[in-house]
Amino acid sequence: MSKLPLLVIRPEPGNAATLVAARALGLNAWGEPLFRIAPVAWTPPPPSRFDAVLIGSANALRHGGPALAGYSSLPAYVVGQATAEAAREAGFTVADTGSGGLQQIVDRLSRDGRRRVLRLAGAEHVALAPAEHTRIVTAVVYEALPLPMNADCAEKLARGAVALLHSAAAARHFAAECARRGIDRTGIALACLGPRIAEAAGDRGWACVASAERPDDTALLALAGRMCQNARFGDKN
Repeated sequence: MSKLPLLVIRPEPGNAATLVAARALGLNAWGEPLFRIAPVAWTPPPPSRFDAVLIGSANALRHGGPALAGYSSLPAYVVGQATAEAAREAGFTVADTGSGGLQQIVDRLSRDGRRRVLRLAGAEHVALAPAEHTRIVTAVVYEALPLPMNADCAEKLARGAVALLHSAAAARHFAAECARRGIDRTGIALACLGPRIAEAAGDRGWACVASAERPDDTALLALAGRMCQNARFGDKN
């Protein structure tokens, strides 16, 4: 049994999936989504302008709407197996699946001769560096809306916990909600999906702030497991 409980704040359905994986590792995890995903109205550009689709989250496929069907004939480059499965269910043919962040997939676009790429993204998305002759057009099709932390969650956090952070927006919102609820940060450790997220959380007052070795849930939960045993574990930023 872990010494500290693990809090998962990501929106559904990812929250439930992460809880299942965390509990399978023997972690004492509970979920309190502090975001909900909502569609964003967008103007779909003509599919003929592109030779590939870039997808960094299954949320783009869940909330992109019926216009997505117009791009299903284009090869899809996606991050992670969950996104790949969602893409196939939406009628796309997955050309490549990454496991180390979206930039890794962008590097493969040039290798495959993809020069005109449509990126389906959320309102908060990381900047990418495509090859010289590859042009990426970003269409924002969903957004993560912050939710308030309830009193029960705040009470649990006040007793000490590890919080799992999947995005910079999550890090900022979690820090703000802890401040609003008057929660002592010294008993809370942060397990972050990457350095950019850890930087957004800041290291002032937290018991520990650490980043996963790779930007995927397996590495993140491995880090969280070590931190749950002792909040001083992990590589502090």
